[in-house]
Amino acid sequence: MSLATDKIKAITVYAASHPDLDPRYIEAARDLGAAIARAGYALVNGGGASGLMGAVNDGALDAGGIAIGVIPDFMHDRGWGHKGLSQTIVTNGMHHRKQTMADLSSGVIALPGGVGTFEEILEIMTWRKLGIYTHPAVLLNTLHYYDPLVSMMNHAREQGFIYAYNSLFSLASTPDEAVDIISLQNPK
Repeated sequence: MSLATDKIKAITVYAASHPDLDPRYIEAARDLGAAIARAGYALVNGGGASGLMGAVNDGALDAGGIAIGVIPDFMHDRGWGHKGLSQTIVTNGMHHRKQTMADLSSGVIALPGGVGTFEEILEIMTWRKLGIYTHPAVLLNTLHYYDPLVSMMNHAREQGFIYAYNSLFSLASTPDEAVDIISLQNPK
């Protein structure tokens, strides 16, 4: 039986893979991986070796945790995967990757990221709104990165496009707070 098919509790993390980022983002990602491991969760993410994705993997592994990478075949074939993961799941494309990551998780945390991270966390918010995904979603607001998204949500609410968004995600200031939010909503 593989790790991913065992009944383990896991947190999925969405994160940037770009390597040239402010070191404070890298540190927060490593701290998040370690916090996930300390809390007894496995880490699930896109399986990348660089940027925040690589740092969150390294943080979990260095803390003695489990890191499961879910990577699409074309990225795997290009050698973009982290070589030290506990398990790598290769999927047939991006849609299957996202579904697999959601299926494995007891909650998701979005670190700062670009359009890929935005797409992933906004899809989870949509799934939460529709009742498809019932686990918590957290934005780790390192260096106030997600303040503009929260402002956009407020604007959409003011203009009548959404009624409320506070049930779609929580905002956390620190890695430990992000993990605590998920732990409180997922008693062991």
